Amino acid sequence: MIFPLSYPIMPPHAILPLLFLALSASAAPPTPIIFDTDMGNDIDDALALAVIHALESRGEAKLIAVTITKDNRWSAPFVDLVNHFYHRPDIPIGVVRNGKTPQDAPYTRIPCERKTPDGKPLYPRRIQDGSQAPEAAGLIKSILEKQPGHSVVIAQVGFSTNLARLLDLPGAADLVRRKVKLLSIMAGQFPSGKPEYNVHTDVESARKLFSSWPTAIVFSGFEIGLSIPYPAQAIENDFRWVPNHPIVDAYRAYKPMPYDRPTWDLTAALYALRPDSGYFSLSAPGSVTVDDEGRTTLQPSPNGRHRYLTATPEQRAKTLEALTELSSQPRIP
Repeated sequence: MIFPLSYPIMPPHAILPLLFLALSASAAPPTPIIFDTDMGNDIDDALALAVIHALESRGEAKLIAVTITKDNRWSAPFVDLVNHFYHRPDIPIGVVRNGKTPQDAPYTRIPCERKTPDGKPLYPRRIQDGSQAPEAAGLIKSILEKQPGHSVVIAQVGFSTNLARLLDLPGAADLVRRKVKLLSIMAGQFPSGKPEYNVHTDVESARKLFSSWPTAIVFSGFEIGLSIPYPAQAIENDFRWVPNHPIVDAYRAYKPMPYDRPTWDLTAALYALRPDSGYFSLSAPGSVTVDDEGRTTLQPSPNGRHRYLTATPEQRAKTLEALTELSSQPRIP
């Protein structure tokens, strides 16, 4: 086919996401995902959100809500501006009330405060302050009520506060049983059982969640993300398709560059949406228990609903390649 000379030539970075959409048109429907995050405490949450947006652009995912377990005013605005950046401004966002970590977080605040030369926000958003967002547990329940049965995956990459509070709502446990097919969670450390931050910060919620959640839970333990560091070189080189990128701004605001950072939350998000792609293997089934210090132990049981991820050196290399490619993937124009 010969196009007229006036036909606009799209750059390769703009064509690529459109090709993903075309190729996925006849594939399986996208997996609905709820992303529950303590956005602001560590930079891996931001990169995990970018991975989810890339998988939505490829037709593999549908981000139906983001809920936040960090009780800071900038967490929801940052999530909102990232969603706007990827041209998905209407994704519901919920926030924890009376959460465990209200401390300031430069990596969420600084991108929110950036301005254009004429004084407008560099990254548009609709939420200006976290107080404008609804409470998270109630939002999750209302979102699940609208989804097909056994279709939703949840990636929890922060504290268990929101999901534990969800289980306290009338009828929520049965709703979860009917609507959710997998909870992929960044929590614990296996098999050592050393205390891990997400569990230790809200031990009671973690204990309630692990004992009462009615579907399968797969844990991406501390050791998995630690063994797959995200390279600073990828931040410097792979996001150049746009002059200003909120994920890059956040990464640079988190710590002085250059630094590599473990992919804790990215691995949980990746497994949630690509569980059968060979990035990881699984432990034997069992039940995870939590002690008062936040140490996690998997008690083996053939009927247990809990497993944790493992990874060979070859799998770690494959996973890192996927995570760096997805997190920096250009948005759909």
